[in-house]
Amino acid sequence: MSGLQNLLVSILPSGWRESLETGSRSWRTRCSGCGYESNVWDMGGIRWKAAGSSRRLMRCTSCARLGMHRVYRP
Repeated sequence: MSGLQNLLVSILPSGWRESLETGSRSWRTRCSGCGYESNVWDMGGIRWKAAGSSRRLMRCTSCARLGMHRVYRP
């Protein structure tokens, strides 16, 4: 878990904690270089009560390249 994830998990009530993790796990990231997909929570991010898709500059955990990742909810 990332530092922000640890902080929020430690201070939020248990119902919100579960909602935060479940919501973040339902969002996906896809590397534009190699096509590797992962969920936002496993990448160390939080996407809670969000809407719409976006693109983020991230380092891919598969190909290790810095590039744009599509963040979307399938």
